[in-house]
Amino acid sequence: MKSLHNKNFLTLLDYSPVEINYLIDLAAQLKTDKKAGKEKPCLTGKNFALVFEKDSTRTRCAFEVGAADQGAHTTYLGPSGSQMNKKESLKDTARVLGSMFDAIEFRGYAQESVEDLAAYSGVPVWNGLTDLDHPTQTLANFLTLKENIQKPLKDVSYAYVGHGQSNMCHALMIGAVKMGMDFRLIGPKQYHPAGPIYEQCLAIAKETGASITVTDDVEAGVKGLDVIYTGVWVTMGDSYDMWEERINTFKPYQITKDMLAMTGNPQVKFCHCLPAFHDTQTQVGKDIFERFGMNGIEVTDEVFESDASLAFQEAENRLHTIKALMVATFADYESL
Repeated sequence: MKSLHNKNFLTLLDYSPVEINYLIDLAAQLKTDKKAGKEKPCLTGKNFALVFEKDSTRTRCAFEVGAADQGAHTTYLGPSGSQMNKKESLKDTARVLGSMFDAIEFRGYAQESVEDLAAYSGVPVWNGLTDLDHPTQTLANFLTLKENIQKPLKDVSYAYVGHGQSNMCHALMIGAVKMGMDFRLIGPKQYHPAGPIYEQCLAIAKETGASITVTDDVEAGVKGLDVIYTGVWVTMGDSYDMWEERINTFKPYQITKDMLAMTGNPQVKFCHCLPAFHDTQTQVGKDIFERFGMNGIEVTDEVFESDASLAFQEAENRLHTIKALMVATFADYESL
């Protein structure tokens, strides 16, 4: 699609529903072709810089494997791997990287950082996560929904349960209104969406026929849902000492089997961006159990490991959707 060639991917606010659908469909094709051994490399000779202020599992692996599958080379610059924002300004780093690489992926803190990279590098920039937004995760989720729910996205009823001002809620809300979906935020009032992104989403919903419902009432909010999504209650960048306040505030919004039953939909799906605190097999999980007696935090292990959970399918789809993004930035894909 020509409109995507050399285009920055900073937020889905910059993308039309047609472009979003194209990326999802391309990801599905690339996934099919990879599994059939028929994937056609389109990025041979390209060099991509992967700039990470925050550590990562899925985002890093998806960009590295996706690029390799397509014949491109990646250079990983981790939290301590460059002089950016230490001995060299971000603007200067952008110009250096732009002179050596064909595109830059950024995963970090400020949305302004990924925007500055795009403004000064002279090459396409892909947002792998900021404190404000996480658009590649939304693409992976929407591909996963298309694979598992037998209705168009515009007919899907979808809720994010938890922190309504988090990057994940922002990203999913943006994607949902772009695609004309019934989007609901269910969580405590002091964490309801607010500010410019929320206002933009309300305006987009009027254009696309989407709806946005914000409530602190779990039972009313989940009724009739097709999808319940959640994320961790303390996000990347938040301090560990926030846990007590968050546990006390968000405990009524933990995803349980009872909450799934409240939807009235026996086929309701559970989604999570990962990593998830669903048991005591992590240090955080152990600490929370010892301090608060919770075995599982934002979701119970019973739900996380149930047939309703699409968490690991969505994790795999990070690869295919990120690969689609890279391919669409430089080429029009055709299967072998």
